[in-house]
Amino acid sequence: MAVIENAKLTVVGAGAVGSATAYASLIRGAARQVALYDIDAARVEAETLDLAHGALFTGSSQVTGSADIAVTEGSHVVIVTAGAAQRPGQTRLELIGTNARIFRTMIPQLVEASPDAVFVIVTNPCDVLTLLAQEQTGLPPERIFASGTVLDTSRLRWRLAERVGVAARSIHANIVGEHGDTEFPLWSSASVGPVPLSEFAARGADPLTRDELDRIAQEVRTAAYKVIEGKGATNYAIGLSATRIAEAVLRDERGVLPVSTVLDDFHGLSGVALSVPSIVGSSGAFPIRETCFSDEELALLHASADTIRATADQVREG
Repeated sequence: MAVIENAKLTVVGAGAVGSATAYASLIRGAARQVALYDIDAARVEAETLDLAHGALFTGSSQVTGSADIAVTEGSHVVIVTAGAAQRPGQTRLELIGTNARIFRTMIPQLVEASPDAVFVIVTNPCDVLTLLAQEQTGLPPERIFASGTVLDTSRLRWRLAERVGVAARSIHANIVGEHGDTEFPLWSSASVGPVPLSEFAARGADPLTRDELDRIAQEVRTAAYKVIEGKGATNYAIGLSATRIAEAVLRDERGVLPVSTVLDDFHGLSGVALSVPSIVGSSGAFPIRETCFSDEELALLHASADTIRATADQVREG
């Protein structure tokens, strides 16, 4: 595959996350065409107008929007943000009933409109919804995957960079597993540039202790709850994260991102969607099987998988 020319990116859902994703896509020039779709006609028209009014400042991208699903036709990447929003104090997994019902109708329609697209699920709980959507549509797992822990990884790298005094891009560390309460950092492979994180000492400071690392991991794990409590939703950072994933696909970057695909014999795990480092390009997302885990990390990954499976089973039985 190669870079997609005259690319079309569709964002499904014109709420806080969807509109932020469309905005980020326009100002970053992620695609030649950006479409916004929502069943709320008044909302999607207003958001589209607001975005279009800034066209002078966003380069050559075109933006369209509609409550008619035809606006999504012929997309190369479809980012799905539609669904019930997470409320203060509510876990991502508690959203599953409502959003699973929405997905049962919506996802097949989107696939019919853009049968060759790569689908990125942002709606929470994104891992469970990706697993159910892949089962329902029969799409290859590499072509329907979740944004997963890409945002959580950004939060981790930002926090570590702040602590050790280097640029976030110089931090090499990943959050893996569920995008939720069972996620965890791969500390065993984390580094600052070429130096293992456990050995790196910032100027005038001691290396990070395990207790401090545990506190940082907990901050990252609960970061969304703090944002939602204060402003009602997370939107800017997830919009940028989803756009970053779309760019990797549309530009065939083959970049490594911790997205959530339905795994097949990944360290003993199959038939469950979890975030692991994956190569993302125009053909989709492919987990890196050679990713190393300590014994403790592997146990945490399997525990995270058990959580996703249990929730998916509840939905199938409901």
